[in-house]
Amino acid sequence: MIRLEDISFAYPGSPKILDGLNFELRQGDRIGLLGHNGSGKTTMFHIIMGLLKPDSGKIEIFGKPVASEKDFTQVRQRIGLLFQDADDQLFCPTVLEDVAFGPLNLGKSEEEAVEIARKTLDRLGLSGFENRITCKLSGGEKRLAALATVLAMEPSVLLLDEPSAGLDRKTKEKLVEVLSELDLSYILISHESDFLSDIASAIYAMEDGKILTDKELHLHRHIHAHPLGTHPHSHK
Repeated sequence: MIRLEDISFAYPGSPKILDGLNFELRQGDRIGLLGHNGSGKTTMFHIIMGLLKPDSGKIEIFGKPVASEKDFTQVRQRIGLLFQDADDQLFCPTVLEDVAFGPLNLGKSEEEAVEIARKTLDRLGLSGFENRITCKLSGGEKRLAALATVLAMEPSVLLLDEPSAGLDRKTKEKLVEVLSELDLSYILISHESDFLSDIASAIYAMEDGKILTDKELHLHRHIHAHPLGTHPHSHK
């Protein structure tokens, strides 16, 4: 579904944040991605979505090479990205308008878009939030509302950047329930190894601009403390 080959990228004036990265997401994969801040996790998501252009390497999505803006316009219709900051995703006055915005852009009628939005909000335990003002939501409520905007697009793949950030225990349990029931492949960035172990079929780590798989890390739930935080890492 997604294949990255020898991807390198550096922000202007900075060293490479991705350096020969290889990665593949197959149908049915649910991959958790750990790594310290600045390790390139979010950068990888933005490259997959065409929001950043790699300095070198190849990108293949749904079996086709992608490079142009036209290619990525089609990609964005099938891959849903949950931004790290919910405020980057919510821009309409009310929750219902925000969640219905995506389906409307995909050509749904207003009636269809509203129905999809209401069902999506209900799925996330947000019934009754339709007329809430988005800017007045709590941090956790904004995270769930932002996720609703992504799910309402009915994507084939999800890229979730810190979806559990700011959520209390009960809401986090609801998120685990929702993600477990989805018939979707996804990549999920989180600093919470316990959360990932509940929701991911494999846990990878970003280190030195590359992705290390659980097999390479001999991980399999053997996650232990590290000066940079609790996450899997290699020993050289």
